[in-house]
Amino acid sequence: MRILIISATQIEVEFAKMQLNENYNISFLVTGIGILATAITLTKYLMRNRPDLIIQVGIAGSFNQNSDLGSVVLVQEEILGDMGVEENGVWKDLFISKLSDPDTPPFTKGRLLNKHVLSLNKSGLPLVSAITVNEITTRPQRILQQQLIYNPHIETMEGAVLHYLCNDFEIPYLQIRGLSNYIGERDKSYWKIKEAVENSNKVLLDLVMSYEF
Repeated sequence: MRILIISATQIEVEFAKMQLNENYNISFLVTGIGILATAITLTKYLMRNRPDLIIQVGIAGSFNQNSDLGSVVLVQEEILGDMGVEENGVWKDLFISKLSDPDTPPFTKGRLLNKHVLSLNKSGLPLVSAITVNEITTRPQRILQQQLIYNPHIETMEGAVLHYLCNDFEIPYLQIRGLSNYIGERDKSYWKIKEAVENSNKVLLDLVMSYEF
């Protein structure tokens, strides 16, 4: 099995990279932060290579104030959380505004579903719903909009790209996220970035070692 491990930044995968030897079976790719950088970098890679499994690892913000910061989750479905228009305080995405069919592949009812997550989740991690955004959410009104419309567990800046491309290229994949902060909390003294990175990398290592090469 050839595994590609991707992350937005080097720090989000550095611990695991030191433990795993990059070779024919395991490759690493730092995509850059955000939708645009990730889409371009990963697409260019997939035009030249076809791994058997892609694993994305990184940190995420949690909408659930009861979630333990530093804990790790697997993303079961992704939503494009800020592609649309806000009119008179009402958020309308591409599907709500009928600009796009919510069942046009690789979407299913406006969501990017990972059909492989159950079979690949050998660690028994919690499965969550995520939204991907270009702008990190801070406004209380925007947080409420997203919760009412999408009911997401976490927010990332790259996850939907992984789901979109892998669904389109028909490549199995997993998205591992360590919870570093609560959505809307900007005081980083309360954040648990170090713990989120370390714990997500430990889960990554356990998963990689559980697969047969």
